[in-house]
Parts: sequence; C-alpha cells; structure tokens
Amino acid sequence: MSRIPDRPLRRGWTTGACATAATKAALMRLWGGHFPDHVSIVLPRGETPDFTLAHMEAGPGWAEAGIIKDAGDDPDVTHGALILARVTASAGGVQFRAGAGVGTVTRAGLPIGVGEPAINPVPREMMRGVVEDVAATYGKSADIEITISIPGGERIALKTWNPRLGIEGGLSVLGTTGVVRPFSCAAWIASIHRGVDVARAAGLDHVAGCTGASSEKAVQALYGLPDHAMMDMGDFAGGLLKYLRKHPVPRVTIGGGIGKMTKLAQGAVDLHSGRSQVDFARLADWLGDPEVAQMNTALQAYEKHGERMASVVAEKALEQVERLLQGCAVAPDVVVIDRAGAVIARAGR
Repeated sequence: MSRIPDRPLRRGWTTGACATAATKAALMRLWGGHFPDHVSIVLPRGETPDFTLAHMEAGPGWAEAGIIKDAGDDPDVTHGALILARVTASAGGVQFRAGAGVGTVTRAGLPIGVGEPAINPVPREMMRGVVEDVAATYGKSADIEITISIPGGERIALKTWNPRLGIEGGLSVLGTTGVVRPFSCAAWIASIHRGVDVARAAGLDHVAGCTGASSEKAVQALYGLPDHAMMDMGDFAGGLLKYLRKHPVPRVTIGGGIGKMTKLAQGAVDLHSGRSQVDFARLADWLGDPEVAQMNTALQAYEKHGERMASVVAEKALEQVERLLQGCAVAPDVVVIDRAGAVIARAGR
C-alpha cells in the first residue's frame, strides 16, 4: 500500500500543461528555426513553470517537441509519460488532432463533442494562447494544426475511466489549472461528474456508485448494468450524490462493504479511512450490544451480529442517501456486500 510521505508533497504539471509547453517549443522551431533547451508557459492562475525538452524532431513544414510529464508526488498513472506535440500549417485557425495514444470521444455528455480528440477545453485554450503569442513574436499567421501524441497512451488508458466514458484509443489531455496537486480529491470527483454526464446523455435510467472493485462487480451483476452505468464512486459518496441531486438519473444504487457502508449509515460522505471513522458507541446503540462500543472494526461487529447488523446498516445508509438526494427525482437503493463479494443486505426498491 502506498503511503503519503511525511515531507511536504511536491506538486506536478498536468498533461494539458505539458502539451502546451511542447506546442510552444515546436512552434519556436517551426517559425524560429531552432528548438529551445527549455520552455516556459503561463498557466490559468498565473504560475509560470519551466519545462525541459525530452524530444525534438523536425522536417519540411513541421516540427515536434516532447515533454516528460512530472506529476510530482501524486500517484498519477501518466507520470513519466512522454507528451508530444507536432505542429504544421492548417487550412485556417488552430485545429487539434489525436495522435497515437490520445483518445477520441465516442459518447455524448463530455465537454468535447463526439468524434473530437480527447483534448479538454482548458488545454485547448492554453495551446491556442501559445499559438497566438508565438505567431505574434515571429510575425506569422496563427493557422496551425496541433497533433498531440502520448506513446503507450492506449495501454495506460486502460487504467483510467476513459473506456467507461466512451473515450477510445488512448488518454485524455486534461487539466483545468495546469497543476497536479498531490492526492487531490478534485480530479476523482470530476471524473465521477463526467460519468454522470455521459450516463445522462446516453439516456440511462439506472446508475451505480460503489466503494471498491468487489462491490462494483456484485452490483453490476445483480442488476445487469453496462460499464458506463458504473460511476467509480470510491470513497466519494457525497461527490456522486450531490451531483446527482442537481443532475438526476431516475435510479441510483450505492454499494459497498460493511465498514464503509457503516460510515455512510452514520452520515459520512467521504468514506476514506483517513477522513472518517465508525462511531462504535453509536453502532452499539443500534445493535443493543454494549460490547460493540469497545470493538475496533465494523467487521468485528458484523462477525458477531451477522445479517442483523448488515440489515441495520443498509436501512440507515439508505436514509442518509435519501437525505442527500432530498427534493430530486432519483430513487435510491443500497447494497451491502461481504469480503467475498456476496450480497448480505439490501434496502430500497
């Protein structure tokens, strides 16, 4: 299990920031005749990181530069990936292409249209900005085609949510600030939101959020749900349910193991072990067993009380889910599983 270091965490740079820096360097070669050793860009919040080039190549009418992505201390699957930008003249304006390892959008609901390369709006704006700036420096017309490639990106993408979101063929070029903040919840929650958007655009009437792989497998099999109905909720029950309240889907199932579902039943919306804990005195009261107050894990209590505890947790978790969804047209149910992935309790429709 990875552990967050005791020292201050080092931030990194998003794929979008790396693509922007590579684009700037490639333009400097195309229009200025030489590659810089390193290149600086301005991020949306004013930071000015400096990037060293890891790849330089050029030919008649084109130039390509590459940056090795440094995600800092964040466990980002794209850390160490080579982000390539190739530039050549376009028929008009700035145009984007997906090279090898960059995905293409195939489902509605994402901020980029179907058929477009999976390069998100903010990175596109950043790249347009450097095209305009470098064009002005060299007195050129800002008519450029930018092809972003990430060698090995198709393989790396299998470790991301892209296949479920309908992004095929590789990774997305992401980043709203250009900065990767280590162990940030924001990126995960944003992916949950995009999952809901895709499900709504596809007309799904039932989605599910589960705390882990075992509960997801059990819930998906229980209801026969397609992959893009599974929201990769993880610990962020609140992130999913609050978004569904504003962007409803007719039905949602929340699934998880006994420990995390007990925390949800007690009102926690972030189920991570470092950010919420089971209140054993309260659990003891629910079960009418003072010994539970002295226990260390919910699993201990379940081993003693079995299905009765699972049923209590499921019903009380459903109450919390209904509270978070109050006032919107979403019908919830709750599924609790054991460590082997078997369903041990259900509540709701």
